[in-house]
Amino acid sequence: MSSNIKIKLMEVCGTHTMAIARSGIKKLLPESIELISGPGCPVCVTPQHDIDKAIAVAKLEDVIMTTFGDMIRVPGSRGTLSEAKMHGADVRVVYSCMDTLTIAKKNPKKKIVFMGVGFETTSPTIAATIKEAKRQGIKNFFVLSNFKCLFPALETIASSKKIGVDGFICPGHVSVITGTHAYEAVARRYKKPCVITGFEDMDILKGIKRLAEKIRDNSYNVEVEYKRVVKKNGNPKARNVLNAVFKPHDSDWRGIGEIKKSGLVFRKEYRDFDADREFNIKIPKPAPQKGCLCGEVLQGIKSPKDCKLFRKACTPKRPIGPCMVSAEGTCAAYYKYES
Repeated sequence: MSSNIKIKLMEVCGTHTMAIARSGIKKLLPESIELISGPGCPVCVTPQHDIDKAIAVAKLEDVIMTTFGDMIRVPGSRGTLSEAKMHGADVRVVYSCMDTLTIAKKNPKKKIVFMGVGFETTSPTIAATIKEAKRQGIKNFFVLSNFKCLFPALETIASSKKIGVDGFICPGHVSVITGTHAYEAVARRYKKPCVITGFEDMDILKGIKRLAEKIRDNSYNVEVEYKRVVKKNGNPKARNVLNAVFKPHDSDWRGIGEIKKSGLVFRKEYRDFDADREFNIKIPKPAPQKGCLCGEVLQGIKSPKDCKLFRKACTPKRPIGPCMVSAEGTCAAYYKYES
C-alpha cells in the first residue's frame, strides 16, 4: 500500500484496545495506518439511566444486588453502586452469575438481583443461569438485562461518514459464539473488510496487515485470523440457550444513542426473572457528566487525550466516565500505557 494512502482501522473490542496500548503496537505502525477504538466495552456503553436504575433497585429494602467488579464503580448521574453500598445497600461482586443463585438459595426472604452486562460472549452464560433457576424453581432471583448485541452497533459505525472507518479488527471471543455470518453482511453492505483476531501481539499485527492488504485490493470480505479458536458457524449451542431466554430489542448505548435490535429483553417464558418487570422503577432523566467525552471516545471520534478531564479531574481512582473505570476502557488503557 502506498504510504500516501491513509486508512483508519477500528479495533471494536475493549480487550483489543488494552492489548494494543499495553504492547505499543501503534508506535510500530506506519503513519498511513491509524487505529481507533470502538464501543466494544460493555461496561462503558451502559448508559447512565441503567446505572441509576441499578442503584435505585439496590437501595430497596430486602434486595441484594450482585454484578461483575467493574460495574460497581461506574458513575451514574447520582453516584455509583459502590457508594450505595457504603450507605447501606447490600451490593456484592460475583465472578459468575451462577454465584448469584447460591446467594438466592441462602437468602430466601430477600430478592436477589443480578445486574447483567455484556456482549454475546457473556450473555449466553447469564441465559444458562436463568434456565437453571427456572429448573430449580428459584423464585427470588432476578436479572436487570443491560446486554448488548455487537452487530447492530458495528453496522451503525460502518455506515457513519463522520467516523470514516475503513476496516474492522474484530473480537475473537465474541466470534467464538457468533461465528462469521453477521460480519459478512456488514463487510459486503458497507465495503468494510473485517478480520477476526485473537489478543496476542502477533494476532493483532497479522490482523492489521491483512486488513491493509484487503483495503489495497478492494477485497471487502471477512477473514478469520484466529482459526485456532473461531469457527465459521460459531457456537450454535450457546446461541440456542441465549435465544431461548432473550429476544432482540432496541437499546440505548452511551454516547451513541438508541440502536435498533441491539439489546436483549426476556421472552414470555422467562419474564418471572425480569427485574424491570418485578420492580418497575421509574428513574428521573440523568444529569449529564459535564466535560466527559466518553461518548465520542466510544465512537472513535475523539481520543482520550482530547478530553480536558483526562489525567486531571478524571483518573482511575476518581473516574468521571466509564471509559476510565473499566479494565477494557479506552481512557483506562491510555492512562496506563500511553504517555
